[in-house]
Amino acid sequence: MSRYDRMMGRIRSGDCILIDGATGTETQRRGVPQLENAWNGGGPLSHPDIVRQVHVDYLEAGAEIIISDSFATHLHALAAAGEADRFEEYNRRAVALAVEAREQTGRKEALVAAGVSYWIWRGDMPAPEEMRDSTRKQLSVMAEAGADVVFLEMMVDQANFEITLEATKDIGLPVWAGLTTTRNADGEIRFRDGDPLAPAIEAAAHNQVDLINIMHTEVEFVSDSIDAVREGWNGPIGVYAHSSTEVGKRWVFEDVISPGDYCDFAASWKSRGISILGGCCGTGLAHIQRMHEDLF
Repeated sequence: MSRYDRMMGRIRSGDCILIDGATGTETQRRGVPQLENAWNGGGPLSHPDIVRQVHVDYLEAGAEIIISDSFATHLHALAAAGEADRFEEYNRRAVALAVEAREQTGRKEALVAAGVSYWIWRGDMPAPEEMRDSTRKQLSVMAEAGADVVFLEMMVDQANFEITLEATKDIGLPVWAGLTTTRNADGEIRFRDGDPLAPAIEAAAHNQVDLINIMHTEVEFVSDSIDAVREGWNGPIGVYAHSSTEVGKRWVFEDVISPGDYCDFAASWKSRGISILGGCCGTGLAHIQRMHEDLF
């Protein structure tokens, strides 16, 4: 039985699993420079020791899943940064650093998740076929590098979510879908870009997604987002919310929720039977340590 199957067995039996906090914003805090139009995607090659240490720190804080530093290494993001020729190298190294961190800490049962997003900083999305093909190539490289599971992250609209889901077919890795939600003017919980969630949940079920995460979402929207997902989803749900603000394509951290306050929110989500808990942009090591101490 694989480590993934063992963890899913725990989830199905009712365990809640602690995952890591933010990786991209944490490397920014530690001095990794930005790639123009590709945020913190350059870290795995420019500052691998820092990226690896972030993974190590989260594992030692109690996280049982770490996500590769690859949120910004999709081909269209790297192309906008002038780094398209290193596409495979970035993605292979991002996963390898997480695997190395697992080996360094001796946490043999920890999962390495291949984090994949279609987000683009310049705003010009590629054609659907191009994005599907490049996502499939990205995932193939990450699977070869040793990822245990695919995390689709910051899915903000229905059309691109479906394209990304299509790209996961025949990769050979299980898939978890990360939906970024908000509340519209009518009080409805929807995708960040406005689409309703029900079709996405149906697509996730049809494509044999194992778990839906509510991620990169404001903490005050999470509880209602759990309700919205549960309207059409009987499988496990995870949460890793964000805190802080993006200014000029960079995250600033003056208004980050405190570890204690975030832990209080996380306790309420856990009490509702959530299977996965962690943090996204802005949350850091202290948030994961506090949750590990108080909730696990």
